[in-house]
Amino acid sequence: MIFDSHMHTEVSADSAMKAEDALERAAKLGIGAVFTEHEDMDFPGEKDFTFSPEDYWKKYEALRGKGERLRLGVELGMQEGLADKNRAFLLRAPFDQVIGSIHTLMGFDLYYETLYEGREKDEVYRLYLKTMAHCVRSHGEFIDILAHIDYIARYAAYLDTELTYAAYGEEIDEVLAAIIETDTVLELNTRRFDAPQGKSSLVPIFRRYREMGGREVTLGSDAHNAAAIGFAFREAHEMAESLGLRVVTFFSRKKEYC
Repeated sequence: MIFDSHMHTEVSADSAMKAEDALERAAKLGIGAVFTEHEDMDFPGEKDFTFSPEDYWKKYEALRGKGERLRLGVELGMQEGLADKNRAFLLRAPFDQVIGSIHTLMGFDLYYETLYEGREKDEVYRLYLKTMAHCVRSHGEFIDILAHIDYIARYAAYLDTELTYAAYGEEIDEVLAAIIETDTVLELNTRRFDAPQGKSSLVPIFRRYREMGGREVTLGSDAHNAAAIGFAFREAHEMAESLGLRVVTFFSRKKEYC
């Protein structure tokens, strides 16, 4: 079964999705679901992107059952200097899957324009990728997946926000090398598949991932509402297959082929 390995329920500060609605939508699509709630320590801004693993497990353990349809994971916000704290957090619950993500840079939330003011795109994007590679290496011992390599392209305050291999190949190669060295899986995130170049910009990156030795991907919608679950998964699955990449997910921190 294909799993949507990246979504957020009301446990995450930026989502109001009910677990029951998520499971109903996934069942209608004939796919499984992995809840991956936000845990972003030291996050700038007013929202608290942290949660209690113990409460999370109590809330959803009965729904999880034996994991046929639902797995319980976490999306860890990676920052330089947070590896030890993030590792300790994971000891508090038996997570099925751990995603590592970059949501901040230089102490700024990538969502807001503040980060981009007075800075050229190349400067910010290269630093974003260098930080990502460093964090994959510092967290690689305990994350399973690197999420949305193109996350910055969602929000960057530039006319052209695309993250392309043609422009940033050297830095992208460093991220891919870190993924492969740490046996981390690269997520194929479909959130931007409806953007003009959202999918086409990813194809060369994932092709290069395969050339460098990557063999597996997870599929993630990054859904914060039930309607977004499984978005563009047929396209994503076809893209993965065309590049020779197998779709996987995780249960009890063990890789499973879909």
